[in-house]
Amino acid sequence: MDPDTFRGDVGVDGPEVYWRRRVSVLTGALVVVAVVAWACSSASGGSDDGPGGRPATAGSNEHGPSPSVTAWPTAMPSPSSTARAVGAGHASLPRTPSPGSHRPRRPGDRCDNSDLVVSLRGRSEVYAGRRSPKFLLTVVNIGRVECTVDVGPRAIEVRITSGADRVWSTADCVSGEGADVRRLSRGVPHVRMVDWDRRRSAPDCRAARPEARDGTYVATARLGGLKSPKVVFHLH
Repeated sequence: MDPDTFRGDVGVDGPEVYWRRRVSVLTGALVVVAVVAWACSSASGGSDDGPGGRPATAGSNEHGPSPSVTAWPTAMPSPSSTARAVGAGHASLPRTPSPGSHRPRRPGDRCDNSDLVVSLRGRSEVYAGRRSPKFLLTVVNIGRVECTVDVGPRAIEVRITSGADRVWSTADCVSGEGADVRRLSRGVPHVRMVDWDRRRSAPDCRAARPEARDGTYVATARLGGLKSPKVVFHLH
């Protein structure tokens, strides 16, 4: 599915189409008001009573046809006349959305969460003997313009768990700055391979790193508020 289908009317169609739609709606409303006013003025110009104040009979045509509304007005107000009519009524046309609410994205701006998709894939479902689990981490920009995102080890975490047990994480004991800011073009993924040495880790960087036992494990990737689908694998 094209990600552009989730954008607002202004962002997709542009301000020209936005205003054309709003003026069309306003014109329709003014036509209804004009019809009601025209019907009232026509009704006040004649009387429902016959000569001498007596009610006119059904067959009486002394006053001509009944002043009922028989058709829509043939003249449609132009956008310019619509604007003048609205001004006379002390109303206002819808204003252009403020820059803060629908600010156009510029190339190089920081990526929003809605612009990114994070995924993680394992090389295998079963790792026997001394084989180390390997994962393919990808971050894809699905936004309309290219944007920047930190894909360093402090920003993106790959975590392995077994039930409620936190077994290993790429965020444990990160040395150096740990930042890696990349500019992502639309649809071009950032790819990184992640290897796990089958040993446990901890945030406190303790020296002892016991080997993980055989069993079932789950790997996930996190980037800020984003989270990849789970990858289930087994150690034997």
